[in-house]
Amino acid sequence: MTDSELRAQSLEIAFSVLLQSGDLGDAQDAAHFLLHTIDEMMAKGERRRLLLSNAAIDAYRSRYQPLVLAS
Repeated sequence: MTDSELRAQSLEIAFSVLLQSGDLGDAQDAAHFLLHTIDEMMAKGERRRLLLSNAAIDAYRSRYQPLVLAS
C-alpha cells in the first residue's frame, strides 16, 4: 500500500466514524483537521491505518466536542 492510499483510507475511516456517530461538524474543516493529524503522524513514521484513523478521531473529538457543564 502506498502512502497516498494509506492516507486516503485512514481519512475515510475517521471521517465515516465521525459522520455515523454524529460528531462531525463542518465537513471541510473536519477533513482538513483529520488530514493534518494523519499527515503529522505519518511524518513521524506511523503506518498503521487504524492507529492513524483512531488518533485522528480522538484528536478531533477532544478539540471540537463542546464541554458539558454540570450544575
